[in-house]
Amino acid sequence: MSTESANPHPTGTTHDATQDVTQDVPHDEQERVAQQTRDISEVPAVEVITTAAIHLMSAAAVKCGLAEGPDAADHLDLDEARRLINALAGLVTASAPDLGSQHAAPLRDGLKSLQLAFREASVIPDAPGQGPGEKLTGSVV
Repeated sequence: MSTESANPHPTGTTHDATQDVTQDVPHDEQERVAQQTRDISEVPAVEVITTAAIHLMSAAAVKCGLAEGPDAADHLDLDEARRLINALAGLVTASAPDLGSQHAAPLRDGLKSLQLAFREASVIPDAPGQGPGEKLTGSVV
């Protein structure tokens, strides 16, 4: 991808946007970013996918009221939980064939547990097959 602007610079020359970004960033910061880029390139896709799924699971658990501590109920937000569980269901469903059963099975189990926790926390239950993620996974009840 080229960073060169299609519009000429006011002086009539073409302008390289990368220079603007990097000239104000200290060299040690540029090196740190370059190292992080090299580090992420070494991480297998399975690990990136499972890490993303775990983050979604953790956030959904908190929003379903499953957090520990006296203020756990303060974090209950089923609208947010629904979004997170839907995203998790999409990720797990789409990536399962590439992950293999060793990695996909625990993610499916965690997803199902969250779907059931959502149903338990919900005052007005969704119809079977209409709960969060159930359009992708099928009904959990």
